[in-house]
Amino acid sequence: MKIYTKTGDKGETSLFDGTRVKKSSSRIESYGSVDEINSHIGMLMSLMSSKSNLTDIVEDLFIIQHQLFTLGSDLANPHQKLDSYPRITESEVTFLENCIDKFDKELEPLKAFILPGGTVQAAQCHVIRTVARRSEIKSVELYLNNEISKNCFVYINRLSDLFFILARVCNRRQGQEDIIWKK
Repeated sequence: MKIYTKTGDKGETSLFDGTRVKKSSSRIESYGSVDEINSHIGMLMSLMSSKSNLTDIVEDLFIIQHQLFTLGSDLANPHQKLDSYPRITESEVTFLENCIDKFDKELEPLKAFILPGGTVQAAQCHVIRTVARRSEIKSVELYLNNEISKNCFVYINRLSDLFFILARVCNRRQGQEDIIWKK
């Protein structure tokens, strides 16, 4: 099978149901940013692989990578009633919330705003957090127009929250203080 099809050479692409849309549509931008998040997570996992005190995070990230493929599938399918494609459910949202709660228990409460940075792993978590925020912004129109499920929208929101927490956990576990914003 060839990697190129030439069907997108005029600025359009197909959704799962065959509908042709502009590559600049909110839907395409939304699942494109989810793909970007997944790639950044792959980078983060490679940065964590040599740190024994981060392997539990890698295990959760592997699950999240699979969930992000489901999210991309969900976002690429405009007909929410079609059950032939995987969907993000409350279960995936709950998984993220459980991860947030689990890792947040390791942290001291924040008393100030923090800047992105610290360890390489924490900095990469902040990159993922910001891409997730951008993905949320790109998907809000789809959500408000009832073109994607609430679960998709909430999942993306929780994802950015999780990577904020993970950035702090990476710093703490590696002996790096959070970088406090000095007004």
